[in-house]
Amino acid sequence: MALDRERIYVGAAQENRRAILQMMEPRPGGVLLDIGCADGTDTLPLMRRVAPEHTIGLELADQFIAAARAKGIDVRQTDITQPWPLDDQSVDVVHSNQVIEHISETDRFMREIRRVLRGDGYAVVSTNNLASWHNIVALILGLQPLPAHVSDEAVVGNPLALEEHAYGEGIHRHLRIFTGRALSALAQAHGLKVDRAIGSGYYPLTARPARRMARLDARHAVYLIQRYSRAL
Repeated sequence: MALDRERIYVGAAQENRRAILQMMEPRPGGVLLDIGCADGTDTLPLMRRVAPEHTIGLELADQFIAAARAKGIDVRQTDITQPWPLDDQSVDVVHSNQVIEHISETDRFMREIRRVLRGDGYAVVSTNNLASWHNIVALILGLQPLPAHVSDEAVVGNPLALEEHAYGEGIHRHLRIFTGRALSALAQAHGLKVDRAIGSGYYPLTARPARRMARLDARHAVYLIQRYSRAL
């Protein structure tokens, strides 16, 4: 059972990355910013898709930075809850996948995206969907929604959670979980226009049927994906 749950989880995460890439438009010769680039493994497909002249990664964790730089990414060690080390309107494409839920300073996050984004640029942000069916069912059953962490030390509240061990040092908890409406409203409140909003993944379905269901019912998909431009 645990292996099945893990397979479903990994499959949804892979489908989410595929859907994000479909949302990214090429910007040859531009600047790509990957917020939370880790070791750069997931940044490389973005680079191939966008074809930028320069790729910048914001990453805090020491253990990832050297590996990301070895992949040709200009990594800037950054606490993204603070002002970002980037000039105003200096970036053509912004990418953020599974980052915003880990910080409480979500207003600064959206403001910084708008600040660094060029007038004709775009940003793609993806995060967990609080309104997904598996979270709704969890609440009906009196369980904690899977992506809504309540402890800094242990996974509690839902026996179906994949993380069955104590977090340990260095694990990043989810601090703010969004519905699609809340995520788009936050972006709009900080001067971003929502150009497109979709869902991806659909527990417990595998990739192909999940893709169909997410198109039909994006409101209850596992993940949210939204693309923004600067509002006038």
